[in-house]
Amino acid sequence: MIQIDQQDTICAIATAPGGALGIIRVSGPQAIQNTARIFRPADEKAHFERSPAYQLTFGKICDGDEIIDEVLVSLFRAPHSYTGEDSTEISCHGSDYILQKILQMLVEQGCRLARPGEYTQRAFLNGKMDLSQAEAVADLIASTSEATHRLAMNQMRGGFSKELGKLRHQLLHLTSLMELELDFSDHEELEFANRSELQGLASQIETLITRLTDSFRTGNALKNGIPVAIVGETNAGKSTLLNALVGEERAIVSDIHGTTRDVIEDTINLDGAVFRFIDTAGIRDTTDAIEVLGIERSFRAIERADIVLWVVDQTEAEKQVTALSNRIIPLCEGKQLILVLNKSDLNAPRAGLLGIRGGIPSVPLSAKRGEGIGQLQSLLVEAARLPTLSSGDIIVTNARHYEALTHALSAIRRVQEGLSAGLSGDFISQDLHECIFHLSDIVGEVATDEVLGNIFKHFCIGK
Repeated sequence: MIQIDQQDTICAIATAPGGALGIIRVSGPQAIQNTARIFRPADEKAHFERSPAYQLTFGKICDGDEIIDEVLVSLFRAPHSYTGEDSTEISCHGSDYILQKILQMLVEQGCRLARPGEYTQRAFLNGKMDLSQAEAVADLIASTSEATHRLAMNQMRGGFSKELGKLRHQLLHLTSLMELELDFSDHEELEFANRSELQGLASQIETLITRLTDSFRTGNALKNGIPVAIVGETNAGKSTLLNALVGEERAIVSDIHGTTRDVIEDTINLDGAVFRFIDTAGIRDTTDAIEVLGIERSFRAIERADIVLWVVDQTEAEKQVTALSNRIIPLCEGKQLILVLNKSDLNAPRAGLLGIRGGIPSVPLSAKRGEGIGQLQSLLVEAARLPTLSSGDIIVTNARHYEALTHALSAIRRVQEGLSAGLSGDFISQDLHECIFHLSDIVGEVATDEVLGNIFKHFCIGK
């Protein structure tokens, strides 16, 4: 297990600035004593240091005879706290002066200012949660939709860890059978596990890991937003559409062709999922070097997108579709393409145009007037094809977890190949151990200082 110096007592502000109330967290061997030195309970007969756990005590924070604030202090005793250590939380008024003054007083009593993520790191090191649960804390704080909140809560409560635990249990059983045979290799007639049964077990494990790795596309889309590229010719109304979708003036709108030179991004929440819109430079033949760079980025945006909104001006729709079909449609293979027939307020949509590309959903609208935006949003939700999530669904959202799972998947497939080819048990056992290693890496059982440092440095201070 990775060790850090946990003899320090740490303190930090745990709330965002600007609120009516603020909370300061203190954790470590001297947390209760250091808090008691600056805190005077309202009940003068009360002894804060001997207070029972999970109790709120009202009183004052005092610097000598000067009252800094009236506060509520909660007390938690090890190991029954978030960090597994003695801890206190001071709830005071949200004044920046008050918060900084209390921090200063705690430091004078021997506390150290906490580093980013140090509370959660101590919780992990003290066995209060595994590494995947610790990472879910950061995801929960950053959640921006019902779906991301539900996924983070499930992972923080150990749903993903339990799934990995089942896999590791099966792998350890498989490994023990293989290594038992190696211990009795002098007796070739002994076979502790039927090879076909082992192949079946390996196949079950491969199926489970494959399901987890396949879920990453959905998880990544839910966590980071479904990328939607808005493309088309210049002056087709792409920027006006972006502004209509997000409900504010995010992009400059002009009748001058080539106004948008770079990609502009913004997000909205539709039916519990985040859509990340990318407004791109208009596609046309031009000799302007800067505009050419913008158009190149437009094509790269199509490649990165899951959904592509191809905006055409209905007043010259046939011309624009014919001009760009060979440039846009080949890049949309495997993606969801929606044809947006803009400026319906200027020209009614032609019946034949809606089916100009068989199988491509189309929607007429006026981005300028906001007409038809609701229908487009419905098409976007349908195109996203996100599953309905329940509280027990296991969806991989973390790139580190995905990478470890892909390595584990490669290892278990080598096990299957080895069993089919009749390889000796020592080769198969080596691949089994590698598979177990990568699954253990996810929950932090084999984590290095470098990995831990990289994970927790992205946490906010106070968590």
